[in-house]
Amino acid sequence: MRKYVEISKIIFKAQLVWRFDIAFHMLFTITKILFAYILWGAIFGEKNEVAGFTYNTMLSYYIISSFLSQLDMSNGVSGEISARIRDGSFSKYMVIPSQVLGNFIARTAGAAAFYMLFNLAAALVWTVIFRIRLVLTADPAVIVPAVIMLVLGLLFMIQLNFLLGILTFKFQDIGLFLMIKGMMVAFITGTMMPLSLLPPGIQEGMRLFPFYYVTYLPSMLLVGRNHEEIAAGLISLSVWVLLFIPINRMAYNRLRIRYDGVGI
Repeated sequence: MRKYVEISKIIFKAQLVWRFDIAFHMLFTITKILFAYILWGAIFGEKNEVAGFTYNTMLSYYIISSFLSQLDMSNGVSGEISARIRDGSFSKYMVIPSQVLGNFIARTAGAAAFYMLFNLAAALVWTVIFRIRLVLTADPAVIVPAVIMLVLGLLFMIQLNFLLGILTFKFQDIGLFLMIKGMMVAFITGTMMPLSLLPPGIQEGMRLFPFYYVTYLPSMLLVGRNHEEIAAGLISLSVWVLLFIPINRMAYNRLRIRYDGVGI
């Protein structure tokens, strides 16, 4: 366990070199909040409530979901694995004394911990600038499950991107898989809009996928809504995370024999 903590610490410190990335992530968080501020300001107009949301609740949802979605640094996992398999440098992950998936989980956790500080600062600054009255629950019985759900969701996303990355052992280009995953994640995680605005039938269908519980449900819980889904969210994400452990292990062990890269 200690070696993975050290990997996370190294990646955390290494982020200081990439100052432009820091500015880009903060700008992206700000842009999403600004877009929500303008869009929902126009939609609400003189209305006090839309689909059960007040204006402050809607903006609070967007601020929280933007912050949580920016914590997911796992998209780079599939890209890096794919690039290293294709250029032959993936060999180094096969010989160092750590599990390949564990290594990438630790690396992603280190990067996420670093950017969490700046994304939180960006969200708070713009909350003050726009004078948004944040609607947040103060109930520990809701906050704790939401945080656990967030951690499980991030872990699932790392596992998913790892699986997509190692498909490069078999496929020359995994761009199609990444595009499909990106579209699903952008919509089902609720970062584009609250899923409660959709018809009930579509919402029920989305609950079958783990993405529903990655960003959307934790965000809704933190603004004081959807308490009745806590148990379902925790169980569903736990099952998906546990399910992907043998899937990734089996896929990696079967696909890596195709790898003939050289160099460390």
